[in-house]
Amino acid sequence: MKDASFLTICMNPTIQKTLRFGRLAVDTVNRTGDYRMDASGKGVNVTRVLTQLGKKCVHLTHLGGPLRPLFLQLCAADGLSLEWVESGSPIRFCYTLINDADNTVTELVEEAEAVGAGTGERLTRAYAGMLPLFSTVIISGAKAAGYSDALVPDLVKKAKEAGLQVILDVRGGDLTGSLEYHADIIKPNLYEFAQTFAPGLISGNGIAADEGTVKEQVKKAALGLVEKYGSRIVLTRGSRPVWAFDGDGFHEYAVETVRPVNTTGSGDAFTAGLAAGLADGASFAEAIARGARCGLLNAGLFKGGVIR
Repeated sequence: MKDASFLTICMNPTIQKTLRFGRLAVDTVNRTGDYRMDASGKGVNVTRVLTQLGKKCVHLTHLGGPLRPLFLQLCAADGLSLEWVESGSPIRFCYTLINDADNTVTELVEEAEAVGAGTGERLTRAYAGMLPLFSTVIISGAKAAGYSDALVPDLVKKAKEAGLQVILDVRGGDLTGSLEYHADIIKPNLYEFAQTFAPGLISGNGIAADEGTVKEQVKKAALGLVEKYGSRIVLTRGSRPVWAFDGDGFHEYAVETVRPVNTTGSGDAFTAGLAAGLADGASFAEAIARGARCGLLNAGLFKGGVIR
């Protein structure tokens, strides 16, 4: 029997720059000496937290361009195991701006350039060769441009055919196209789930409807998916209670709150804690509690995608 081990996949690597300001002002110069730089992307964050939890974990991604040595160096500094294929595309930067004056966290996201021809085929070959070594596959985040729309569903299909547990933190076509292959856990946040299955709730970068309407529509959509595909669904909602759905219906789990320092990566920390809990034999509720604890720990730290 395979050991409890994790293969994480994210096809959108980034280098994250985190800057903290006592007071951040718009339309002027802001200076700080409190900043850091880390390898990131949703899959890297999940990998880092699983590693900090003492789990065997390998991350599969694509890399290219002049920043690749820096990205690999940053991963090595965190003790991460990494496998990668050549993409011919540069690694993007993303930025987290922490404003202590009003306790806000602002994300600035560079969209990734398209990966080069053949990247998807190289990643699929590497993935197929690695599957026999693992018990759980976790696929996170939006893929970079240049990949086939069929790629994520195909990765899910191959993992399920190999008898692995699959956890999906994806949205849009990557999620809807994967449903027929019966992932074990679907774990976007509420906004991403609504974008995919209840777009009428979305306005701009947020959810416009009142919570009662949101809960009613999301419950209807999620329970329908559970009934049709058998996947369990976990929706994180920041500091608000987690919504979860399985064959027994709808569940709501309160979460502890903390005055946040940096919420970047808290959802990924949740995914890692949830996955570790399930692999350790925890019940669905216990695994959700472990995920929530990891998300809380991350939010209280300056570096994103960590629990210590």
